[in-house]
Amino acid sequence: MALVPYDGNYLPALSKLHNSSVEFDFAQHHVRLTQDWNTLGVAAVVWDAAVVLCMYLELGQVELKGKVAIELGAGTGLVGIVAALLGAKKVTITDRKPALDFLAANVKENIPPDQLAAVEVSELTWGQGLERYPEGGFDIVLGADIVYLEDTFPSLLQTMNYLCSNSTVVLLACRIRYERDTKFLNMLKQNFMVQEIHYDKERDIYIYKALKLTRKDL
Repeated sequence: MALVPYDGNYLPALSKLHNSSVEFDFAQHHVRLTQDWNTLGVAAVVWDAAVVLCMYLELGQVELKGKVAIELGAGTGLVGIVAALLGAKKVTITDRKPALDFLAANVKENIPPDQLAAVEVSELTWGQGLERYPEGGFDIVLGADIVYLEDTFPSLLQTMNYLCSNSTVVLLACRIRYERDTKFLNMLKQNFMVQEIHYDKERDIYIYKALKLTRKDL
C-alpha cells in the first residue's frame, strides 16, 4: 500500500476518508478503526473494497475457521481483523513499515485479548524479505484495493506466487478503474486460475478468486 498524503482541499465525496475514525459491525463485533489520511494517505483509510470483501467473508462462502490467512497491503487492517473475528486460526496482517504502528493500534483495539496471540502485524514490502514468511504457508491470501500502481504489479505477483501453495485461496477486492487494472488480472492469469465471484453494484467493487496453477495446468 503506497503512503500518499493528500491535500485538504478534497472532494465532498471523499469526506468520509478524512474522518478520524470509522465504525462497522462485522462478525457480531463492533469494529472501530482509526483513520489518518493526512499523515499516511491511502494506507490509513478504509476503502469500499475492504468493506465489500468483509461483507463477502461474513457470508461464509470461504471457510475461515481453522485457516492460516495473510492480508497484503492491509492499511487500517479491517479485512484481517474481520478474518480473525470470523475464526481464522492465525492471521498475519501486513503493510509497509511506516504504517505498522498505526495498523497495530487498530488491531489491538478491535481483537479480543484472548485472540490477540493469533493475530500478527508484520512488515511486508512486496517482493522484499519474502524469506521471513513460510513459502506456500497460507491457506488464504486477502487483498483489498491493492491493485492500483502498475509499477508494483511484478513485485505483488512475485509475493503472491511465493505465499501461495496449490491449495491457497486468494481473494482480491478491487474497482476496475483503468486499463492497467485489467492488465494486472491478465498478468495474474499466467500463474493463477482467476474467477470473478462477486460484484457489488452499489459500490462498483469486484471480488476475484484466484488459485495457483499446477504444473499440469501450465
